[in-house]
Amino acid sequence: MAENELRIQHRQRVLKGATILTGITNSEVKCTVRNMHANGAELKVPIDARVPDDFLLYVPIDGIGYKALVRWRRDDRIGVEFTGTEPKPHWHYG
Repeated sequence: MAENELRIQHRQRVLKGATILTGITNSEVKCTVRNMHANGAELKVPIDARVPDDFLLYVPIDGIGYKALVRWRRDDRIGVEFTGTEPKPHWHYG
């Protein structure tokens, strides 16, 4: 079964710069949001990036921090589910 057939909601294709904020000594991983909908997204990350299973995804163009939970990983792609939102952390410069 194709991955698309498993999705409940259609994801809109986007190309947005974003930052994965791990909260571990304020560490950050730059990434690109490839597609998204209200409940989740697909991210492109550096192949050697260490991304925890849950994190805050800050998308500057949206002005929102999405609480994200990793649902799948494949090479340089990560699928996440959004579990809520919060303001941009005060320590993040973006």
